[in-house]
Amino acid sequence: MPKFDTDVQELKYRVLKEVARAAYDGTLLEEYNEIPKKISPGPDSNMRCCIYKERAIVADRIKLALGGNKSNPNVVEVISIACDECPLGGYEVLDRCRGCLAHRCKKACPRDAIIFDERTRRAIIDKTKCVNCGLCAKACQYNAIQNFLRPCEQACKVKAISVGEDFAAKINDEKCVQCGACVYQCPFGAIMDKSSIVDVINDIKDSDFSKKYPVYAIVAPAISAQYESLGKIITAIKRLGFHNVIEAALGADLVAYNEAKELEEKGFLTSSCCPTFVAYIKKNFPKLIPNISHNPSPMAALAKWIKENEPTAKVVFIGPCVSKKMEIKQESVKPYVDYVLTFEELQALIDARNIDLESLEESPLDNASYFGRIFARVGGLSDAVVQALKEQESTFEAKSYVCDGIENFRLALLKAQSGKADFNFIEGMGCIGGCIGGPCCLNHEVKDKTQVDKYGKMSKEQTIKDSIRILQ
Repeated sequence: MPKFDTDVQELKYRVLKEVARAAYDGTLLEEYNEIPKKISPGPDSNMRCCIYKERAIVADRIKLALGGNKSNPNVVEVISIACDECPLGGYEVLDRCRGCLAHRCKKACPRDAIIFDERTRRAIIDKTKCVNCGLCAKACQYNAIQNFLRPCEQACKVKAISVGEDFAAKINDEKCVQCGACVYQCPFGAIMDKSSIVDVINDIKDSDFSKKYPVYAIVAPAISAQYESLGKIITAIKRLGFHNVIEAALGADLVAYNEAKELEEKGFLTSSCCPTFVAYIKKNFPKLIPNISHNPSPMAALAKWIKENEPTAKVVFIGPCVSKKMEIKQESVKPYVDYVLTFEELQALIDARNIDLESLEESPLDNASYFGRIFARVGGLSDAVVQALKEQESTFEAKSYVCDGIENFRLALLKAQSGKADFNFIEGMGCIGGCIGGPCCLNHEVKDKTQVDKYGKMSKEQTIKDSIRILQ
């Protein structure tokens, strides 16, 4: 059993595991209505007000495990019935209010939403008038007015989450960049990413476990920070019915090599590896769209190579990322990557098949160079581009601005848009620390990037050129 950070992750895993087990056994239709009872057997409830609500929420989770609402283009959905425990939030007056004579908060409010208690003389906010502009909080000299956002709203750095008419969270798809922060941060598990776990199982079974046509797994280099024995997890993935396991880091080598050429040619570039970063630029800094690297992501580059060499193959990407599920909907990527699974979903698959990792032999994973593998951590892409320029014997100097986390994107992009930047390459990673900090990791302890570097140093390929020779 993997170690999860929260009971919410545990619940998500248990549902995915039960769905995967039934799908492998071919009994999903018969067991569909029984899985909620397995997860919440009763008679007493463990998580909600009653056993019936617990089971109703599990039923909605099963729907998301089967792909969710097909009419909703976003890969992240709100489970409305599960989203009812958080207070509405907004600005509140604390006990720190001294009922001062200045009444600066009242003067600052454009909606006359501040009134005063006749007995205590302290401020009160009339929620029927308040529009959460925050001017009262700025005016208060005692810091007695604070904004209490819901955890999902706090987690969303692009302000894509608000409170809907039913008081459940509402996602603005025009703003959402599928970073997945709300999925992990919601304390009630009311926001979840849609899953393709059943589709993957069906393809594996239809292929007769890769005998009729090959089903490839492309694993993100961040997997090195997930499991103690990488060799055993590779064996486990093959046991699931995959024909072969290839490192996305091999695609990263190819991207780094080509991105170095593009950077030298254009003189200024933003990276294209992280779909959250790319989506953020397109939605918030459209003037910089021409500066986004025209190279595909490592996932897409490698999947394209696989499909060109084996047209009947199916390709499944496995990583820590929610936004990759959105990336494969793009017209330029859709022909090459069939499905995306997260590390959470991978673990559910392994346990659904009762595969004991400890008893497995180790399989090699030696497709990529050190530089491709370090894409998993912040700064790795920039290091790889510098190396690629060196191997190309270029005299061009890459001056990188590395930013991890959405809050840090804005500063870098504002500098770039001003035309006064002292850098010529922006590496943007949506998650803090890079992919090793992804929302769908098995746990979210602070990852040591030296763990990734150690994995990189195990590579048999000494240079990027050595690595990509297999693709040429």
